[in-house]
Amino acid sequence: MTLPLPVRLRTASALLFGCLAFVSIQASAATAAKPSPVKPAQACSSLLKADLSAIGGDGSRVVSAKETTNGDAPVCAVEGQLAPSIGFVMTLPLKTWTGRFLQVGCDGLCGRASLEVGAAEGCPPLQAGGFAIALTDMGHQGMSGDFGRDPQQRADFAHRAVHLTALAAKQLIRNFYGKPAAKSYFTGCSDGGREALIEAQRHPEDFDGIIAGAGALNFQVQNSMYHGWQARSNTGPDSKAVLVATKLPLLHQAVLAQCDKLDGQADGLIANPRACYVDLAPLRCEPGVAASAKCLSDAELDTVRRLYDGPRDPETGERLTVAGPMPGSELAWAGVFVPASASQPVFSEHIALDALRNLIFETDPPADFRLADLPFDGATFDRLRARHPLFDATNPDLSAFAKAGGKLILWHGWSDPHISPLNTVAYLNAVQRVMGIAQAEAFTRLYLLPGVYHCGNGEGPSAVDFLTPLLDWVERGVAPQAVVARAMPGAKLASNTRLRPAFSYPAMAVYDGKGDPNSASSYQGVVPASVPALPAWRGDDFFRPYEPAPR
Repeated sequence: MTLPLPVRLRTASALLFGCLAFVSIQASAATAAKPSPVKPAQACSSLLKADLSAIGGDGSRVVSAKETTNGDAPVCAVEGQLAPSIGFVMTLPLKTWTGRFLQVGCDGLCGRASLEVGAAEGCPPLQAGGFAIALTDMGHQGMSGDFGRDPQQRADFAHRAVHLTALAAKQLIRNFYGKPAAKSYFTGCSDGGREALIEAQRHPEDFDGIIAGAGALNFQVQNSMYHGWQARSNTGPDSKAVLVATKLPLLHQAVLAQCDKLDGQADGLIANPRACYVDLAPLRCEPGVAASAKCLSDAELDTVRRLYDGPRDPETGERLTVAGPMPGSELAWAGVFVPASASQPVFSEHIALDALRNLIFETDPPADFRLADLPFDGATFDRLRARHPLFDATNPDLSAFAKAGGKLILWHGWSDPHISPLNTVAYLNAVQRVMGIAQAEAFTRLYLLPGVYHCGNGEGPSAVDFLTPLLDWVERGVAPQAVVARAMPGAKLASNTRLRPAFSYPAMAVYDGKGDPNSASSYQGVVPASVPALPAWRGDDFFRPYEPAPR
């Protein structure tokens, strides 16, 4: 395993469940708190002698420890292994450590260790090299899901690797600096968001503050029913895609024409997609007119409806997912479940098949299993329940995390095509239902970003720093309020809007009608007059307290 130095702030999305770095423009009091740097108490190479067997078992050790640089800052770069096959990497500043530890989640099905920090670009303590940083490959190498056929590697990916890496990193920090980390933080998006919530739910003592972005928390359903349905819905009788990416701008503009102004501003963004009810009839081609760039065929319209709606049991009509993609997300469908040409494979099919063949069911299907073999019904859904306590991170009982003083920031892009943001809304609702709204608000915030895709990018301003306000909340007791997002350089925005505040859900940013629309000060947080309940679905009980799979 090669240590990826220097530590990078992400600036581009990964192909599968990738995350985007975010730049802060929010002034936070956390920047005023500048702890004095702590010098190492021993040489970097001495960490090679560290005994990690009490954490990971026999064979757990530091594989490499050497001085190098992260940009201009000198660091001790560490590679390690926790038995049987959990790889981790770590950087420990030689001159700039301020007592903080940051663990970073990985994306997709992991299988690599790359120290790229998302949702924090522009965070002054991070830029100054004040964190010791660690990340794990989650117990296997490579992005394929075939590791799921091994029980140990399943457990490592599900929960064990992220926890043991936290323990090992904290021990190495104590060894190297002669004192423990004063505060510990976790940030991750996509599967990293799932890992973040796994930590809050299973190991509430590991981290003082957690950022969970666009979490694959509903892992079992997400990687079977959701992506499987999206792929099947856009596959015609000829096994080719029905809807192709060239049709998405037409669809997107029709949605904007109906819903863009619902928030009082025509800016190419839908601030509250749940208030948007799309009428597709105006897009239908006239009888006898072939589908073109100006209209959609009946087959294309049917596909669009199925993509929005999600799978249902064919006999009862019961929903089998929390939700589909939201109105306003149409351009983000390209490359996920809408290919560039009809003959190209649908990417959601790759996601679903890899998980279905190797991870989802107690008994794996044959190697030649296809999505055509997957029934979308209640009986199939119930087969997901066996591994729900293993992989999912939907347990809303965070009482132990709250008791430990932990703080949690959830965030999601409204235009995420990979994971519907209503999964994150469902989780917050569940936490509030179990713990009470007042108690939940004491340690949890949710931010939803209009026009933002999976972990970043999109038509909306997506550059935002959640780490600085989290530090402020944990270390100074100052709860985050509005967090300002701005456009990444070169981003293709829906309008010229460069700055936009994000308010804690359910409030949304509403333009005051008179100020500069590119200024965050021209917006105020407004709670919609009504916030509809999420529709009932077969997995409602997944978001109730449960006993996690044995550790």
